[in-house]
Amino acid sequence: MKNILITACTMLLMVSCKHGQPDDQSIKISKELINTLKDIKLDGHAIINNINSPNVKLKSIDIGDCKWTEGFWAEKWKQAEEVMIPYMGTLLKGDIGHGYNNFKIAAGLKKGVHKGHWWHDGDFYKWMEACTYLYGVNKDQEIINDLDEIIAVIAKAQQPDGYLSTPIIINGNLKPFQNRKHHELYNSGHLLTAACIHHRVTGKINFLEIAIKHADMLYKLFHPKPEHLKRFGFNQTQIMGLVELYRTTRDERYLELAELFINMRGQSEIDENKSTRGYPVGDMVQERVPLRKETEAVGHAVLALYYYAGAADVYAETGERALIDALDRLWDNVVNRKMYLTGALGQSHYGRSSRKDKIEEGFINEYMMPNLTAYNETCANICNSMFNHRMLGIHGEAKYADIMELVLYNSALSGISLEGKHYYYSNPLRKIKGALDYSKMNTEFPQRQPYLKCFCCPPNLVRTILKSPAWAYSKSENGISVNLYGGNVLETTLLDGTELRLKQETDYPWDGQVNITIEACKEKPFEVLLRIPDWATNTTIKVNNENIEGVGEGSFLIMERRWKAGDVISIDMPMAIKFIEGHHRIEEIRNQVAIKRGPIVYCLESPDLPENSKITDAYISVKNTLKPAYKPDLLGGVVAIEGELMIRKDELSKMYNEITKLEMTPYKTQLIPYYAWSNRGESEMSVFMPVIWD
Repeated sequence: MKNILITACTMLLMVSCKHGQPDDQSIKISKELINTLKDIKLDGHAIINNINSPNVKLKSIDIGDCKWTEGFWAEKWKQAEEVMIPYMGTLLKGDIGHGYNNFKIAAGLKKGVHKGHWWHDGDFYKWMEACTYLYGVNKDQEIINDLDEIIAVIAKAQQPDGYLSTPIIINGNLKPFQNRKHHELYNSGHLLTAACIHHRVTGKINFLEIAIKHADMLYKLFHPKPEHLKRFGFNQTQIMGLVELYRTTRDERYLELAELFINMRGQSEIDENKSTRGYPVGDMVQERVPLRKETEAVGHAVLALYYYAGAADVYAETGERALIDALDRLWDNVVNRKMYLTGALGQSHYGRSSRKDKIEEGFINEYMMPNLTAYNETCANICNSMFNHRMLGIHGEAKYADIMELVLYNSALSGISLEGKHYYYSNPLRKIKGALDYSKMNTEFPQRQPYLKCFCCPPNLVRTILKSPAWAYSKSENGISVNLYGGNVLETTLLDGTELRLKQETDYPWDGQVNITIEACKEKPFEVLLRIPDWATNTTIKVNNENIEGVGEGSFLIMERRWKAGDVISIDMPMAIKFIEGHHRIEEIRNQVAIKRGPIVYCLESPDLPENSKITDAYISVKNTLKPAYKPDLLGGVVAIEGELMIRKDELSKMYNEITKLEMTPYKTQLIPYYAWSNRGESEMSVFMPVIWD
């Protein structure tokens, strides 16, 4: 395969020579590319290709090794294939999303002006990446034909020196890397990542060539650390992209540059200048404190979590102790002091950091968790799962997969409608009619929208759904870990090269019973690691109907034995309905509770209340009996929680009201999964409800 790639690249150079005299720079770049391709190791085809990463305990399986076959994620994946990707393609390749148009204009193939935000290229790359995951499973050649056509246009848009960001190319009055708000490195990161994934899945080099040429330009520009560029890398997708390009080509310059972008943060004076004009400085863009000394999650939540994920990728290669110590501190701060019950991140649209820097779409003080105005950008929630996926690999601990799962079922899926064509940017935990003036907001809406002008979240969510099978398992030193549960088949090779085939059968997340059948495996002993979620108390596990001892929630159960084809692992995770109370410092939800069953967080929605009742009228008693009920005709088929609430009848007309006589009426109703809210018309909703203790 390597020789085929080198030959193809050489032929491309020869063809270019036949059609005209290439300049010296083109010849030099082509020769450098050929030399780079000689060093490519095609021994891994994973999303995070950490097969050779020395500081990773759980290695990624290859794209396509696992396929959802039935149940919850199989249905979501099929919907992504049949609805989400095609619909999004009509947007981004048409005149509504205009992402493809921008590349055509930059390539000189179409007349017009740039449309969309500065970061729109990156969002288009995310859609391309999602298409590649789709092809990695369904092998539909039309997907690759379509991508080849797009890649050819992108190649024409790329500048001779490798620069590629359409807003700057199209606008002749702008020069590259003059202002951070242009998000050029954000576009770079998604370009590099999408190109690496495309190469791993297809074996083609047409997209990879563009990425290498672009990364070489970045290295030449940023590696000398010119003073005017030291503060540029603030929306840090380029770190992840550079590490994946290093893993693809084994060119150490890309890893070196990725680490450089980490090292430059927090090293410059925080001031306003022409390169920062129009965008907040300091904590907002992770430049107040060097990462290795940082103690809390601050600033824009997406910027922060992309940064942490990139740093985790760098640690996986370098093993630097100070880096992982910082990431461990930040993980603890995020998960235990600033994360919502749904796994969502970014408490506020606007605010201040603890160091008094202006922030947007991000973190505020610890335990300050508003529900009505919670921002919780869909991208931030997804970034949370991306960061935890990397930490799972590094540490091999189940708590990281718990967060991945929490996000996937709750604060990620809430960003898209059940029919797959409407989107939320922010994901609050409460909505009250008339409480917010949406006409004054730019990313919050009363209902999901068919298109968001800031389109970063929808393709991020769809690519996450499509790559979710590759998150379901990881390879241990001598075995396999089961990270996510759902009906699937796994056909992979363990790290020693031996074959492993598994089949997982379950109605998870509605039911906690899972059967895993080993269909083929090596004769020698190997280990199966089963994640027992932190909520799954009293879980029982059997192998061929024999009980397994030592099962504890919130950890991996490691079973090493001489397995054989036909062995069946049976897992029974009791899905008790649980009342969840917040930390005493979360003032917003004092004397309120939420309902959680298994990995699913539930909410109360106004269509399930008496007519003319408000969401704030509903109270719940901890003594009430709640029961699950599967309803195939409700919201696409969900397990609802049935029970009795108390509906308050007296009105609170003033800001402060004297308590006289409370009028409470019992009402039998249901709670629905949080991800499924706002699919029955405009409604009120709340995750937390005031509680009646006695």
